[in-house]
Amino acid sequence: MNTNLTQIENKLWSAADELRANSSLKGSEYSTPVLGLIFLKYADYKFKQVQQELNSKTPSNSRIQIDERTQFQARGAFYLPEEARFQHLLNLPESDNIGQAISNAMKVIEAANKQVEGILPKNYNRLEKSTLIELLRIMEQIPMDIEGDAFGKVYEYFLGNFAMSEGQKGGEFFTPTSLVKLIVEILQPFHGRILDPACGSGGMFVQSEEFIRNHTQNGNHGHISIHGVERVNETIRLCKMNLAVHGHEGDIRQANSYYDDPHKSLGKFDFVMANPPFNVDRVDMERIKDDPRFPFGMPRVDNANYLWIQLFLSSLNDTGKAGFVMANSAADARASELEIRKQIIQSRVVDVMISIASNFFYTVTLPCTLWFFDKSKQDTDRHDKVLFIDARHLYHQVSRAHREFTPQQLEFLANIARLYRNETTENRHNSEEFLKNKFPDGKYMDVPGLCKVATVEEIEAQGWSLNPGRYVGVAAQETEDFDFTQRFGELNEELEILNAEAHQLEERIAENVAKILENTV
Repeated sequence: MNTNLTQIENKLWSAADELRANSSLKGSEYSTPVLGLIFLKYADYKFKQVQQELNSKTPSNSRIQIDERTQFQARGAFYLPEEARFQHLLNLPESDNIGQAISNAMKVIEAANKQVEGILPKNYNRLEKSTLIELLRIMEQIPMDIEGDAFGKVYEYFLGNFAMSEGQKGGEFFTPTSLVKLIVEILQPFHGRILDPACGSGGMFVQSEEFIRNHTQNGNHGHISIHGVERVNETIRLCKMNLAVHGHEGDIRQANSYYDDPHKSLGKFDFVMANPPFNVDRVDMERIKDDPRFPFGMPRVDNANYLWIQLFLSSLNDTGKAGFVMANSAADARASELEIRKQIIQSRVVDVMISIASNFFYTVTLPCTLWFFDKSKQDTDRHDKVLFIDARHLYHQVSRAHREFTPQQLEFLANIARLYRNETTENRHNSEEFLKNKFPDGKYMDVPGLCKVATVEEIEAQGWSLNPGRYVGVAAQETEDFDFTQRFGELNEELEILNAEAHQLEERIAENVAKILENTV
C-alpha cells in the first residue's frame, strides 16, 4: 500500500467529525449519509479502474456493441451513469441543489445496479449545502493509489467511530472488530454457508472474507455464502453497503429472529457467528415454545440469552461450528437456564470458552464471554473436552474507556485453540515468542491463569458452569513482581463490574416482584 491507511482514516474522521460538531445534526442523522458517500467514492474508484481497462482493450474502430453496464458489472464494478460520478458532483456549481444531486446520484446507481437496490441513502437534502460540499471535498482526499479494500477499511473505521459516538444505539449495529476477528480466527470459515441471525452492520461476514483472503487451504482459496437476519431496516442498509464496499454480496433478510426464520435455518449452516443483544426480556415464549429451533425448551426466566444460544446450535448442520458473544452471566446462570446448559454440554458440542475483559464494547463496560460450538469434534479426542481460556488480562488499552486486542494478542489466543486441536500455529503477527514462552514444547498444555482443558465430568463437578475462571485458576506470581497500584486498580475494576451486575439484578428482581404483585391483585 502506497499510503499510510491509518493516517488517512484519522485525517478523514477528524475532518468529518469536526464538520458534524459544527452543524446542528445528531450523530445518528449524520452517520448514514457520510457512509453513503464513502460507498460512492469506492464505487467511483472501481468504475474508473474498469473504464481505463476497457478503453485500453477496445479498439476505437470496433463494431462489436456490448452493453456498457454489463461490461462493468462483469468485472466486479458498479456501473455509474455520468450524473452519479464523484467528479461530476464535486464540480457542481455551489448555486445548485447539492443535496438533491447526491440523492439523485444514489437513485441512478440503484437503478443501474440491482445488487444495491433500495439500500443507499437518499436523504441528502436534510444536510446543509455547506456541509455536503465540505464532505465531498473530504472524501476526495481518499487517494486513488490505495488498495481497493482500503475503502472497506475506511468504511469500517467510520462505522466504529459512529457506533462509539452513538452510545447504546451504536452497540445495536456494531460489534468491536477485535472480538469479531477472534471469533473468525478460531472458527476458520474457509468455505460453506454462514449465518448471522443478528447481523447488525455485517462485521462477521466482512472479517470472514478477510480471513479467506489471508489464507489458503491445501492451495485453494475458500468461498463462503453469506446469510444474515436483522430486525432494523436502517441497519440492513448499513450491512449491505458494508458488504458492497468490500466487494461482497449476501442474502440479508429483515426479520425478528426470535419469531421468524427467513433462511429456514434448522440444521442448514456450516458456520453461525453472532453478537446478539444480551439479557433481552419480554420475548413472547408462548409463541415459540414449539419451535424446533429451541430443542431444549423455554427458560422460565424472562431472559432471551438461552433462546439465542439454542438458535445458534440448532442452525448448524452435522459438522457445523458456531462462535458468538454472550453475556458473562449466561455461563453460570441457574435454575431453568442451568438445565438447558447442562443438556448442551452433555451433547458434546461445546468446544472453547473465552473470558474477555471489560471495556471492549463502546456501549457497556461489562466483560463478556465468547462461546464456540463444534459438532464435528464428535469423532475426535476432544469430544469429551472443553478448552477454557481466561483472556481478561490480555488487551491493549486504547483509551481510558476502551480496550482491544493487538494483532499479536489475537494470533496468540487463536494459536492456543490451534494447539488444542493439534493444528498448525500461525506467526503472521510475530506471536511465536509469546507462544513459546507459555508452551515451550510447541504442544498444548494447561497454563494456570491462562487456559485449561476440562472434561465433561469436571464440568459436572463444577455445577455445569462454563465460566473459564472456575477452571483456569490464577497464574503464579513472584513477590517482587507485585505492583500494588496495578493490583488495586484491577480489584477496583472488578468491584465496579460486580456493582454493575448487581444493579442489573436488582432491576430485574424489582420488575419480577412487580409482576407477581400485579398477578395477585
